[in-house]
Formats: sequence, C-alpha cells, structure tokens
Amino acid sequence: MAESTTEITLVIQGGSVVSPDGARRADVALAGDVVAEVAEDIAAPKGVRILDANGCLVSPGLVDLHTHLRQPGREEAETIETGARAAALGGYTAVVAMPNTEPAIDSAGVARDVLAWGRSAMAEVAVAGAITAGRAGKAMAPIGELAELGVVLFTDDGAGVQDGTLMRRSLDYAKGIGVTLAQHCEDECLSAGGAMHEGCWSSRLGLPGIPAAAEESMVARDIQLVRLTGAPLHFLHLSTAGSVELVRQAKAEGLPVTAEAAPHHMLLTHALVEGYDPVFKVNPPLRTDEDVTAVIAGLCDGTIDAIATDHAPHAPEAKDVPFDQAPPGMLGLQTALPIAWQVLSPILAPERIFALLSWQPAAIARLRAGDIRKGGHSAQGGPLIVGASANLCVFDPNGSTEVDPGRLASRSRNTPYDGRTFAGAVRHTVLRGEAVVIDGEAQR
Repeated sequence: MAESTTEITLVIQGGSVVSPDGARRADVALAGDVVAEVAEDIAAPKGVRILDANGCLVSPGLVDLHTHLRQPGREEAETIETGARAAALGGYTAVVAMPNTEPAIDSAGVARDVLAWGRSAMAEVAVAGAITAGRAGKAMAPIGELAELGVVLFTDDGAGVQDGTLMRRSLDYAKGIGVTLAQHCEDECLSAGGAMHEGCWSSRLGLPGIPAAAEESMVARDIQLVRLTGAPLHFLHLSTAGSVELVRQAKAEGLPVTAEAAPHHMLLTHALVEGYDPVFKVNPPLRTDEDVTAVIAGLCDGTIDAIATDHAPHAPEAKDVPFDQAPPGMLGLQTALPIAWQVLSPILAPERIFALLSWQPAAIARLRAGDIRKGGHSAQGGPLIVGASANLCVFDPNGSTEVDPGRLASRSRNTPYDGRTFAGAVRHTVLRGEAVVIDGEAQR
C-alpha cells in the first residue's frame, strides 16, 4: 500500500484513471489544488475526505466549448452561477461562455464582468468574444482589446458572419494576434424564415424549412477563406453529413480547422418535431437519420474534435409559444456525458470519448497546462499526473441518469430528454481540489 509524504487533502479511491493512453486502475491523491499522487492503493491520512470511485472512470474535468450562460441580459433564463452549477453536475470543470448576451461580449468591459461573475462559480468560466461589434455583422469588434484579457476564441454564435470580405479580414487579423475564430455556419439568405430542417417532415408538418445547404455553403466558403489566409478556424455545432465531409476533406488537406458537434445532433432527428413541441427547436435544426450517422462517424474518425453542449436555456414563457415563433435552443450540460457514453461507448474506447469531452476541447480553448494566457484559469484537460491542476470528473459507467426537468440546476427547463434515462452517471466533480459534486449532489 503506497503512502505519500505530501500533505494530502482529498483521496479518490477505487477508480480507473483515464488518459490518452487508456484507462488504468489507480487512486488519486490531491494536495490542495494539485494532484499529489496517482498510484494503486493510496492510504488516506486520518481525517482526510475519501471519495468512493469504485467501478468508476476518473478523468480530467470536462470542458465545454459552447455554453450560453445568458448573463448579462437574460438572467431569467440562466445566470453564471446556475449554469456553472449545471456544468459541475454534468462533470464539467470549465465552460466557454458564448457572447450572445445583452449586451454582447464585444468589449473588454463586458468580458471583465463575466469573468468576475464566474470566479466564485462551481466551474471555471472562460469567455468567447464577438467577432463583430454587437454581433451585427457590420464591423469587426475590438478583438485585440479582448485578446489582451486572455480571450482566445471569437464568434458571433447565433449568427454566422455573412459578409465574406469581413470574415476574411477578421481571419487575417486573428491570425496576426494569435487567436481563433469560431463560426456558426448559416447562410441567412437560405435559412430565412425556417423553423426546422427542410425535408420530408417539414413538408408533412407545414413548417418552413432550413436546408442543409444553409450550413454547408458557409462551411465551404470558410474553408476557402482558411485556405486563402492560413488562419485557424473552429466550426461550431456541425449538423449535416455534407458539413462533416467538407471538414474531413479540409483536414486531409492539412488546413488548420477544428470542429465540434452537439449531443442532440448525435441522438435526435427532425422526426421528433412531429408533435410541434418547441423543446425540439434548435439552431442548427435537428436533421435526418443519415446526418446523425455522419456526425457519429465524424466523431469516431477524428473529423470532429469535440463534443460541445450548445447549452441554450430559455425561460418557460419564451418556449410556450407556437413552434415557428419559439426561440431555438436546448439544455445540455447535465446530460452531455451520459448521452455521449450511451451513443459512443459501444464503438469507442473510454479514452476516445473523454478526449472529445475533456482534453481536446481544452486544447481548442487553450486551457491546457502551458497554454493559458490570462484570466486566472487553472489548467484543464489533464493529464492526471503529479503536479497537475486538480480538476477531475468521476463517472460511473454502470450508473444511470434519469432526466427530470424539475431537478435540473438550470433556471430553465427546456430539455428534450424529459423522462428519458441514459447509461452512466457523474458521481463526483472536483474543481481546483474542492469536491463541488459528491455522489451526484452539488455541495454549494
């Protein structure tokens, strides 16, 4: 039995530690906010808290590239505090807050406010800045000013940058200062007035459709702009087979592109809109079975680098309107890992699944050790070795997650999974050495 001479403050016993090389049986001892020891059978000093991880996978904390925290401006739907609590319960130790707030995160002043509100939250909060002022698509936001604060991702999420010349200039500028743009791919001329995927179900239901081409045409345009500028670009929430194939070809060419997909685009299809329930309205919309299959294939072959929740809370009254009038968006933070596990564990090893949820998104957000610029964030994405930041997720693959909207941490209830049960459950979450979730319950 191994004994540590370091002042241990927390021991996680009985689990298997997940790393890019696989999973191995090991306990993890923490000393304050760092990992002190990783070994079999670590003896916990008297009085030190022990977290039971028997039968569990112990991973670096999850990192979400795409979270809508709504604050400032829409606190009735979510706050940084409630969104971060939902994240912690889902195994996340860091989230990237999207800039489509009111006002938008298009200035250093707003970014400072969001970062300040996030300092006491149950998950670390990084911010993405807007590409254009007010996300209006007319003029570039002060990207350099935001970069000075440590912001490394920029997006007008909720809208794609429609002006190709402006997008080209923004890519050139971003490359020059070492930041990355992330694109919501949607040609608004093609999607205008649409409420769901354009296909057999939109025709049957009499709802205006959004064709796959609305997404794919902008993916194709921006790949051309990456080829022209040499600037890196991250593609948000890919949802169609055509988009996945375009990114696959771009990567084969060696272009500096990355991509994410949301859990709902791995699981749900446009057939669910049959009952006109606005909870199934999302942007990009739920697509076909063939698109779902293509997204899963992209996750498996490395075309898609990350699973990102696109957690988009809306107050109940906002969704309680006819389908075509409702705002798009679904909750996702507390269900992402169980959905990913249920869908992918039959075909991917555990380390491949956690790569998509932890260290690969952490690398894209530049939150890994040695890559953090500013902002007071601890290193995310592991690996769990001595001296690493103590941000961990303990996941029970033999457990289950039952979705009850009334028990979710979010201020909103717009989950499409009401009453569903998924394989696996988050047992514990540790943030900077503090057990913020124990046995599935938030500790503050």
